Amino acid sequence: MRWTGRFEGYHADAFRKDLISGLIVGIIAIPLGMAFAIAAGVKPEYGIYTTIVAGICISLFGGSRFQIGGPTGAFVPILFAIVIQYGYENLLIAGFLAGIILVMMGVFRLGALIKFIPRPVTVGFTAGIAVIIFSGQISNFLGLSGLETHENFFLNMKEIVTHLTTTNFYSVITALVCLIVILYMPRFLPRVPGSIVGLVLSTVVATICFKGDVATIGSSFGAIPSTLPYFHFPEITWDRVKTLIQPAFIIAMLGGIESLLSAVVADGMTGGRHNSNRELVGQGIANMITPLFGGIPATGAIARTATNIKNGAVSPLSGIIHGIVVLLVLILFAPYASEIPLASMAPILMLVAWNMSERKEFAHVLKSKTSDSVILLITFLLTVFTNLTTAVEVGLILAVLLFVKRMSDGMLVSKVLPDPTAKHEKVKAHMVTEGHDCPQIGIYTIDGPLFFGAASMFEKSIMDTIHLRPKVLLLRMGKVPFMDTTGESNLAHLVKHFEKFGGVILITGIQSQPLEVMKRTGLYNVIGAEHFFGRTGEALNFALTQLDLNQCQGCKHFAFRECTSLSNIELQKEV
Repeated sequence: MRWTGRFEGYHADAFRKDLISGLIVGIIAIPLGMAFAIAAGVKPEYGIYTTIVAGICISLFGGSRFQIGGPTGAFVPILFAIVIQYGYENLLIAGFLAGIILVMMGVFRLGALIKFIPRPVTVGFTAGIAVIIFSGQISNFLGLSGLETHENFFLNMKEIVTHLTTTNFYSVITALVCLIVILYMPRFLPRVPGSIVGLVLSTVVATICFKGDVATIGSSFGAIPSTLPYFHFPEITWDRVKTLIQPAFIIAMLGGIESLLSAVVADGMTGGRHNSNRELVGQGIANMITPLFGGIPATGAIARTATNIKNGAVSPLSGIIHGIVVLLVLILFAPYASEIPLASMAPILMLVAWNMSERKEFAHVLKSKTSDSVILLITFLLTVFTNLTTAVEVGLILAVLLFVKRMSDGMLVSKVLPDPTAKHEKVKAHMVTEGHDCPQIGIYTIDGPLFFGAASMFEKSIMDTIHLRPKVLLLRMGKVPFMDTTGESNLAHLVKHFEKFGGVILITGIQSQPLEVMKRTGLYNVIGAEHFFGRTGEALNFALTQLDLNQCQGCKHFAFRECTSLSNIELQKEV
């Protein structure tokens, strides 16, 4: 059995491993799917539908052999905001549009670009999401009643504080039973999913001891149906597309980041290598199909993917089996799921939030006290107190601006002269002094990318030091790895200004990218092919032939070894 290499050499023992891992991950995914759906403001069955449909599609079409897809905590704030502002039907449309965007990103091979999103931004919004998820479950943990749900963090916290008097101690006991089981189960039975045991045990306790006194999924959302919903294509209009394209883009970006991070984690655990563009296409297909069955947006789930690998998964079949397991549970046990207390779901989500908070990485970046710390803190605070869209946009803009500043600060332009004591008389900046500097030849070393953030500084640095109008300007560009059109424009302005007064521009050691830019813009021809040299020594020999020998007579700078003879040329003629 062979399909793009992912099932190469597949055999019965591999199927047994996939079956076991798929069964375990499927059981783990059930409470998480319902919990994430509830946290996102929709019915719990929509999370189950997402786990089934998206889980199977991501394994079928994705670019990672071990990826487990489904609803995740990263989506909770943005999905909740869409539901509050636009409603569930529009959430389906936003998810569908996000799927299209993901497919296009994969088709145009943009998978690698997502990896360039700065770490402080991802850690910042991930920690912010964790705070939102955790705080959002306080009311269910305490069994508070009469709360009004808001999109704003402050308002939600105010609701909790003002309704603390409605605390239901039966709910608190139920939540504590589930929490204790989840925390201590790994110590005694590490291979048994603690969330499932905690959910079942706390549900039994609540049903026997507190029946009717604790809010359940059934009493809050109605009974969970035991079948998938009928295929339904949402009514997509141009007005809806214009309204939902921004949240759809955020869903797509977040889904792409989360899924590729999960695939990278899987690669690290298995030594394999995923196809990032194919993964984006698979995620896109899943998010286009899932809304047609009532599901919410999905992505690769890092924790479930890691669990899949730890339990011996061999191929994508484990992910498909995980979806089938959830479907069978839905068909067979849906009526019992309606009896699950909301208080039992709260500890599960709180621990998910705790685990996804990346608190150690957060503290590590903050301790560095660098510009990254600022980006991290701003992204985190904006995620919590405004919304994820604003946080990501501002975080990325800040990261880009700070990156440009760092790159421009790294640009160095230094005037140099040969050092007779160095091997091959290499040019050094310390050789240039007030009494030791050739009036006719200016040699400059440019170190760093010549781009829009540093181009004006480059031009100004040289213009400020050529007020004596040397006859030859030699630019050493061997350490310029990149030049954009702004850098080229500033260089062109310098060339035109210098040549206007009869000067000659020489360039040495130029790399392929800047050279290609200069050829495309015509600056290469303006300077002249004969004025480009591979080595500084070759260019310097040419520059010496351009000197005004009369000006050399009597010169006491002796910048080059030839200067002694050139300075005394008249004396030599008399002899």
